[in-house]
Amino acid sequence: MDSKTSTLQSEPRSEIALAPKVSGSLGQDMPHGEDHKSPGPYMRDVILGFSDGLTVPFALTAGLSSLGSAKLVILGGLAELFSGAISMGLGGLLAALTERSHYCAEEQRERDEVRDTPQLEREEIYVLMEEYDVGRDAITPFVDALAANEDKWVKFMMDFELKMEKVEKKQAWISAGALAGSYFAGGLIPMIPYFALKNVTDALFVSIGVTVLMLLIFGFVKNKKTVGTTRAGFKGAAQTLVTGVLAAGASYGIVRALDSRNPVYA
Repeated sequence: MDSKTSTLQSEPRSEIALAPKVSGSLGQDMPHGEDHKSPGPYMRDVILGFSDGLTVPFALTAGLSSLGSAKLVILGGLAELFSGAISMGLGGLLAALTERSHYCAEEQRERDEVRDTPQLEREEIYVLMEEYDVGRDAITPFVDALAANEDKWVKFMMDFELKMEKVEKKQAWISAGALAGSYFAGGLIPMIPYFALKNVTDALFVSIGVTVLMLLIFGFVKNKKTVGTTRAGFKGAAQTLVTGVLAAGASYGIVRALDSRNPVYA
């Protein structure tokens, strides 16, 4: 079989496929004491949604604030916030469902090949293991045992050859909800000062302060949780802050420049 790749790949589960089954909520029966940090299945969705939510609506409201109308800032910000959250959620749902369909199609193709050309599929396992300098004699008992169970054989090929993971329908909906909810939550934070303060300029400066603080906290926590080191946390805080500031500054400058040529409130 020709090697197939997918633009919708998720992280391979190599360590799960070959490791003995772990029992117990804390993994007491694991053969070793390694403690690998896992950010969780939906952390990526929350990070993407919240970071976009903090950046995009903040940049828009900062740009609109240059026009001097609090009502315009609030209406424009809310319109973007709702439409952005819906768009993020639907986009995540469609992507997950498409990934699921692609997985099912590849899984059926792999199953057909295991049934029709088992010797070629066995050879592919040998080739895969050669990357780890495992000789044929050493891997043959494993290949024989794997070939005795069609479902496990197909799963092994999906995990190791195609590096694909099946997305359940429930996961797709939860992922969509995580994207939409985190985007809305992140985008609402920079808008709060515009609801509380009558002066647009004052609200802008408060919004900037609040958003800068949230960008720093979010960036730090994001990297600290995923990478696991304080140094990575500070790096994430700096990266997130720079991204947000650049986006907001560009938006504010563009709207200001456009309004100077053709003022909305002349």
